[in-house]
Amino acid sequence: MMDLDEIFKFTIVASHLCNESENPNCVESFPKVDLRNRPNIAPLYLSFSFFWKYCPLTIMSIDLSNNSMKGDFPVDVLHCTQIQSLDLSINAFSGDIPIQSFSSLTNLTFLNLSYNCFSESKLSDSNFFKRFNSSSFLHSGALLDHRRYTLKAIVLLVGFPVLVILMVICLVWLCFQRPDILPRKLQRSTRFTPAILKAATAGFSDKNLVGMSDVVHIYKGILRDGTEVKIEMYLDHIPRESYRNFVEECKVLCKLHHKNLVRVLGWCRSRRFRAIITEWTKEENVEMWLSGSGPPWNQRLKVLKGVVECMRYLHEEWPEVDYELNTSSILLSDNMEPLISRFEVGDQNNRRRKIYRFGVFMLEMILRREVKEEFSGGDAGFVRHMRTLNPAELQQKIDERVKVTETNFHQVRQVLSLGLTCIDQSNHEQPSLAVIFSTMARAYKANLANANHRNISRGEIKGHMHVQT
Repeated sequence: MMDLDEIFKFTIVASHLCNESENPNCVESFPKVDLRNRPNIAPLYLSFSFFWKYCPLTIMSIDLSNNSMKGDFPVDVLHCTQIQSLDLSINAFSGDIPIQSFSSLTNLTFLNLSYNCFSESKLSDSNFFKRFNSSSFLHSGALLDHRRYTLKAIVLLVGFPVLVILMVICLVWLCFQRPDILPRKLQRSTRFTPAILKAATAGFSDKNLVGMSDVVHIYKGILRDGTEVKIEMYLDHIPRESYRNFVEECKVLCKLHHKNLVRVLGWCRSRRFRAIITEWTKEENVEMWLSGSGPPWNQRLKVLKGVVECMRYLHEEWPEVDYELNTSSILLSDNMEPLISRFEVGDQNNRRRKIYRFGVFMLEMILRREVKEEFSGGDAGFVRHMRTLNPAELQQKIDERVKVTETNFHQVRQVLSLGLTCIDQSNHEQPSLAVIFSTMARAYKANLANANHRNISRGEIKGHMHVQT
């Protein structure tokens, strides 16, 4: 039994739809609801859902196409289970199609859901799709677009290999141009590229240029990991064989590790230049240090001892490495450690010359600077003159800033005698590096002991003075 109010509403709504639709078939039988080209009726249809609940059994066709309707699928129309035709095409319906709700529409033979925005689903695999055909769902959004999937498959099959190739090309470029961007395990630790040096020096800018000549430009740079480096860039053109020798020599120098050696980090080879990259150190060398502040004896001993330690390391581990020993080529670190800065792979049979050069270096560390400057013949004239001096004359030429005292007099005389022995080539009994190292170590140890004794004595004196007070 139906409620009288519901029957009344049904009658009014049915008559209004019949009149507004201007359907000639809409007489008493009311067999068809046709709202095509009547968009003003859409709100009416949507607002009276009870009409579909009590859908007249005489309605066999529902046509709501081309009305710009929006929202989910209008499931209320499916209450008209007796209908044979349903057309919802050319609207803007969205969401899922309620496939299960169509099971009660056993008389439905025509369905048109084309040109909507339904959610994509596998309708073609369902029994619902078999009742109709693909023309019922043209551009509805519900069917899988095989062309689109074919396009996706083509893009995947073609695009993925292209992407892999591009990634490989990018990786190869990084390996050869900017290996410093790669993970540390993949980096070549000693070989630098022009791109790395360009990035480290801000494009070889003038503000990073710290020195230059016709052949070499020296830059200060900062690597990607923050390491400060010194870049010696040689602009000379050398034969290919010399390039190979240069690389092999750099490989050897990069293996040197000692606290008194400027560390060689790597090299760079390109068509325009070749470069050696070393750790950055301050530019003060021993010559500047001696002529400036006039360092005391203990600091001079520390420098001499450090140089001998490095010489011994190179002699025992890398005898093929040659190096310069003079006050201008030995730098000083922040904690006053000497750093041999100029070295190369050279002659292995030059032990006597190295000891000779160290002897000259020792004398320069002890004697006044003008003693050597008096000789225009260089080291040879200086050495010949030193051999002619007796002990008293030699002592007068000691740098007064050394401040020879009764405590350190024996150490100064011992080091001075060792230096003269090293430069004496009249016989073939030069001291070995082991003897030189032992002598310098004893002198340095004795100097430290004397310094500690003086500090203790001062402390005792201050303590007695405090007690007396």
